[in-house]
Amino acid sequence: MTRFAYRQVDVFSATALKGNPLGVVIGADGLSDRQMAAFANWTNLSETTFLLEPTTKDADYRVRIFTVARELPFAGHPTLGTCHVWLAAGGKPRRSEVVQECGAGLIRLRRDGTRLAFAAPPLKRSGAVEADVLALIARALRIAPGAIHASNWVDNGPGFVAVLLASRAEVLALKPDFAAMGDIRIGVVGPWQGTDGTEAQLEVRAFVPGEGVHEDPVTGSLNAGLGQWLIGAGIAPERYVAAQGTALGRAGRVHVEKIGEDVWVGGETVTCIEGTVTL
Repeated sequence: MTRFAYRQVDVFSATALKGNPLGVVIGADGLSDRQMAAFANWTNLSETTFLLEPTTKDADYRVRIFTVARELPFAGHPTLGTCHVWLAAGGKPRRSEVVQECGAGLIRLRRDGTRLAFAAPPLKRSGAVEADVLALIARALRIAPGAIHASNWVDNGPGFVAVLLASRAEVLALKPDFAAMGDIRIGVVGPWQGTDGTEAQLEVRAFVPGEGVHEDPVTGSLNAGLGQWLIGAGIAPERYVAAQGTALGRAGRVHVEKIGEDVWVGGETVTCIEGTVTL
């Protein structure tokens, strides 16, 4: 049995308990795949990450990302949360940007004031959504097919497909049929209206029942894919804030900005738990 430093952080919120929690095991190079998977299943968090030494000189650190059920090549809130932990533990980037090694390759991160932001990785799948998939989504969300104003695959690793509704109110009113949803991962987005305020421009929800979590509180990978789609299609401005987690009593805020060819996805992270874990 070995003791490892452990942190639990809250991502996409400047206020603890209002974002998306993440568990991070530091210096986890001695753990086996089985131990990592078992610990991530035990924490019962949407994701748990393991900080490792990089395998390439081009990266500052390496991370492995596990849900309760499987390993992911990339995920957004684990990327920001792990970088926050690495920096707080004394990590020193070799360049002006931090470079994270993960299953999806090398991910660049930058500091944006008090926030960290990652450059959205290329989409593994994009473009039009098949008619049968859209019909399944409408049934699972319990909405009329005509309520979906636009749709796109926005898969950068986790496998999301996204649909656009008319308003924030419609997004928040959703009461999905998770059994009908099966293993599909659905992102839903709708614009804030004038009466909703000016703190954000879009409302986002992420439904992932196949991962053992019906709804993810705040989802960086989904917001990265949404940014690439919505900005690229002229549906959203090149800089906006997305709210997520409202339906779960959270107050996640995701800052999305296109700079040059990159779409950057950022947010605040706060540390909630510091300790050790014995594995």
